[in-house]
Amino acid sequence: MYACAKFVSTPALVRAGSRALYRPLSASVLSRPELKTESGVAVIPQSPLTQVILRGFQTSAVSRDIDTAAKFIGAGAATVGVAGSGAGIGTVFGSLIIGYARNPSLKQQLFSYAILGFALSEAMGLFCLMVAFLILFAM
Repeated sequence: MYACAKFVSTPALVRAGSRALYRPLSASVLSRPELKTESGVAVIPQSPLTQVILRGFQTSAVSRDIDTAAKFIGAGAATVGVAGSGAGIGTVFGSLIIGYARNPSLKQQLFSYAILGFALSEAMGLFCLMVAFLILFAM
């Protein structure tokens, strides 16, 4: 196993692989270093296809930064609904107090409506929070 690992990680292979990995995909495909032989035919030492296969798929650092910034902006915009949920809960219980002050005999019915309003408002806030986490961690 040691001999196999030593064969796979030869310095020339590591240098060639790392050189192909840090170059952008367009530079790897478009710039083809060609060597001229004595017969005049161009020989490509490492074809662009092998560079792409060796390299796999990789985006540039700028593109990843833009994607990350877009994720954070989207998640921040999605969490604004949590503040709306808090305002809704405050409105529901404020209305409960006003309704109870006007007619104390309807205390039980008003309280059941207030709990229903609280649950619906809290559910909307949790949905907003769930969407924010989906934007951050699932995309």
